[in-house]
Amino acid sequence: MSLNKITVLLVDDHELVRAGFRRLLEDGEKFQVVAEAGSGEQAVQDFAKYHPNVVVMDISMPGIGGVGAIERIIAREPTAKILVLSVHEDSVFTTRAMQAGALGFIPKRSAPEAMLKAVEMVSQGRTCIAPEIAQQLAMQKLTGSENPLDVLSQREFEVFRLLAEGKTVNEIADILNLSPKTVGTHHTNIKQKLNVSNSAELARLAIRSGLLEA
Repeated sequence: MSLNKITVLLVDDHELVRAGFRRLLEDGEKFQVVAEAGSGEQAVQDFAKYHPNVVVMDISMPGIGGVGAIERIIAREPTAKILVLSVHEDSVFTTRAMQAGALGFIPKRSAPEAMLKAVEMVSQGRTCIAPEIAQQLAMQKLTGSENPLDVLSQREFEVFRLLAEGKTVNEIADILNLSPKTVGTHHTNIKQKLNVSNSAELARLAIRSGLLEA
């Protein structure tokens, strides 16, 4: 392993996407991809195993997902440097990823040069938010158009996302390593906080907030 290369852990649930990024990163002399993970769970394990300089992370994955993985990696290693790649430019994911501790956030369809620059900036511990995403966050602050999901805690947000995907309380308990009773409590709190009474309303809210594809 060359000493001066920036080591990268690539996280995306699509193998083709990972292959493309790996090629892009390893094309020059700067980066070395030390591991690839197909899920948030795997990312957390790989991070502990390889201690990469940068994690390049997709945010919408099954299971604990990108935000859950960021939260767990940062809990273990507060100085971890994470760059989020996303197809979601709506800011519910952006805000959550930033709250969880990500340093950078760029759209998946960014130009290759922009991506490489973002990986490098984040590896140096600098924040890198794509202009269109930053603009959206600023607009939200200015207009005070709070996303209804902002009232949820990080854990409630994870439970909400899985409920919206149609997962049962027991399945969610398994994914998040919580007891079904705890998940049940979160479920009740979520319904109260968001003022929804059933799964259909919950899914509608998730689609409106850009968490689920309609």
